[in-house]
Amino acid sequence: MLAYPILTKMRLGEALSADEIRAMVAGATDGSWSESQLAAFLMGAAIRGLDQEGTHHLTMAMLESGDQWDLASEVPNLVDKHSTGGVGDKISLILAPLLAACGVPVVMLTGRALGHTAGTADKLDSIPGLHQELDRRRSLELLNQHGMAIGIATAEIAPADRCLYRLRDQTATVESLPLITGSILSKKLASGAAALVFDVKTGNGAFMSQRESARELAELLVGVTRSMGRQASALITDMSQPLGTWVGHLAEVRETLECLSGGGPADVMEVSLALAEELIGQVESELGRGDLEAAIASGRARETFDRWAAAQGADTAWLSRPDLALAPHEMVIETPRSGVLAAVDTRRIGLLMVAAGAGRSHADDDIDYRVSLQYRSALGRTVGKGEELARLYLSQPDEELKARFSACFEIAEGGKPPQLVIDRIG
Repeated sequence: MLAYPILTKMRLGEALSADEIRAMVAGATDGSWSESQLAAFLMGAAIRGLDQEGTHHLTMAMLESGDQWDLASEVPNLVDKHSTGGVGDKISLILAPLLAACGVPVVMLTGRALGHTAGTADKLDSIPGLHQELDRRRSLELLNQHGMAIGIATAEIAPADRCLYRLRDQTATVESLPLITGSILSKKLASGAAALVFDVKTGNGAFMSQRESARELAELLVGVTRSMGRQASALITDMSQPLGTWVGHLAEVRETLECLSGGGPADVMEVSLALAEELIGQVESELGRGDLEAAIASGRARETFDRWAAAQGADTAWLSRPDLALAPHEMVIETPRSGVLAAVDTRRIGLLMVAAGAGRSHADDDIDYRVSLQYRSALGRTVGKGEELARLYLSQPDEELKARFSACFEIAEGGKPPQLVIDRIG
């Protein structure tokens, strides 16, 4: 099918058929559509939009462009979770072993850093020896033995998405909700989980900073997932400040282990437990929050993490006594005056962490997994002059960078803590 008439229909705002959308995806996969034609399609989708039916067709075509594992056919009640990304978001590393310890199997095909947000795969890279490459056979082995598998999918999963995502980044169409939905679901659905929960972040540290946009994305993700025969729901959660106490790969692994051992921050645990409850409800499990909390208190959740990590190659000596040393130079960020912590520029903190070496500006950049920020306050908290708001752990002292971090915190006469779980879709 020729690109020209399809692009003409998009320009005129006419709905595309399933076959027309499938022709574009095939053109992206086999190279028969030029980059300029694909870019025109993406811009048309971003400006004119796609309704839920069109987004369904796009997702289906992208899914069918590659392998589909259908793991739930061999692992009943298999679940998955996706977060739209935030600063300090280590929920996936807590949620998977927590559910697996309760007998609910979890598969997560994850990715690397995107903009100001860190990827789960990057956090796992900080664990010595852990291998993240997964295929269907290996995923089934891990699920049958340990109840969980987390890693990076093979290149045969949704190959169309890699081409289209690169062009979205170049054509300023990354924030198009139908394109976001197709990109997320074409990979998530390929693993074959029976039920999914979406953690859609909102606030200044989220890609969907406005609640209306976050809700629209959550509704589209849930609606399209259900239209493809899977169970789904979404929580809209706050990202107006870092989640938890730590930001930075190794530090977030440290906080993950603390959470699984019963000592995690209240906000991280609340989001983790709320998402876990969504998934156990979808697979009609009789488990409840008490069972989840008991899995942590008994040590089963932490033991599940350790056994899974060892099975994926992690150094067992490190797991028994984790070396969680942070970058050597500590720099304290203090309040310039008394007042209330009224706002935190969370997105800026994420970008500054990249600048400090904790992320990538380019695909081939090295990451310093030790670079960290310890968030020592909270929105709505009254603070005195000179009180510590945060502590940086850098590879070398940098007063200019410290000043830029300091500017991310606003002290005012008033402020209040945000609502953590804002809404539920589904």
